[in-house]
Amino acid sequence: MTPPHNTETTLDAVKSIIAVSSCKGGVGKSTVAAYIAQNLSQRGLKVGLLDADVYGPSIPALFDLTRVNVAINDKKEFVPVEHNGLRVMSFGFLLGDAPAVMRGPMVTQYIQQILHRTAWGPLDYLLIDMPPGTGDIQLTITQSVRLGGAVIVTTPQTLSLIDVARGILMFEKVSVPILGVVENMSYFICPDCSSKHTIFGSHASKSLQERFGVAILAAWPLSDKFIHSVSPELSRDPLVVETVDKVLAALDKIRARTQDIPKVEFDQNYVTLTWPDGTRTRVANRDLRLSCGCALCVDERTGKQLLKEKDIRVDIAPREITPLGNYAIGITWNDRHSSGIYPYKNILEEAKKQETRSKE
Repeated sequence: MTPPHNTETTLDAVKSIIAVSSCKGGVGKSTVAAYIAQNLSQRGLKVGLLDADVYGPSIPALFDLTRVNVAINDKKEFVPVEHNGLRVMSFGFLLGDAPAVMRGPMVTQYIQQILHRTAWGPLDYLLIDMPPGTGDIQLTITQSVRLGGAVIVTTPQTLSLIDVARGILMFEKVSVPILGVVENMSYFICPDCSSKHTIFGSHASKSLQERFGVAILAAWPLSDKFIHSVSPELSRDPLVVETVDKVLAALDKIRARTQDIPKVEFDQNYVTLTWPDGTRTRVANRDLRLSCGCALCVDERTGKQLLKEKDIRVDIAPREITPLGNYAIGITWNDRHSSGIYPYKNILEEAKKQETRSKE
């Protein structure tokens, strides 16, 4: 089916748009998005779910909607499929079983059309199941849609954690607040003895919170109950309810949050934060560079510091500092290192350490 061409948008009546994202495929992003959407709908809210993955749409299979014909209304808009109280639209409905063999410009055009020419009507929430990665498709969505926040789905595995940083940076660079992280396949409950096994390690959640300054919304188990089609009954599972509660709380916090972001300055010796109440936090460049928790400076598997003090140049200083939303800064150093994320709370802790050392 050839999508209609129009530059108008059908999103004006949508109160809040939430992206559900992962930078690595196969982590359960679509499953999490589907359950969040279904649970919100069960709360009496008007909810839409958009499957924006051109190359691997999963939502049709998750809802058993693999044989659907999409209607077009008299305004040349796609009509979403009504299912269990949800309004659902997917590239899978348009493509069927055919592979999506398309180049970048064509993909971007299709993304724009399914985003802005679907007749959602009034919605309380629209969830966008994002395609994995941080390329042109993702940027097209984040730059053309007014996103209220993003939920990032990952697993405790090393490669997934590395990709979380890329996702955080992408959303923050386009001023989309991070609502938090859902850690999928976090643990396994033995069906025989009911013992809990963290088969991919147990320090991942703490590492994510400490290094990136984002909240862990929920830890989902590796369980066969979540691999089947999404059911209204399972959407009421306490784990799903808790996840949705925390997503809504994070949204409320962002809406109500006052702009208490510090002013950031730097020179050849220090990075200085000046807070709205006039207090100042100052950290030596060398100490801040040494505290970097990125994958180049910290072993992802053991948490061991890889960066040594002797490796840091004597005149280390920032070349550029970029605020990342309301919680952190990104620094490009004069040693060309630029992959670190420095949460404000970590900078405050580092400043306290410096103050303690100076008194000894």
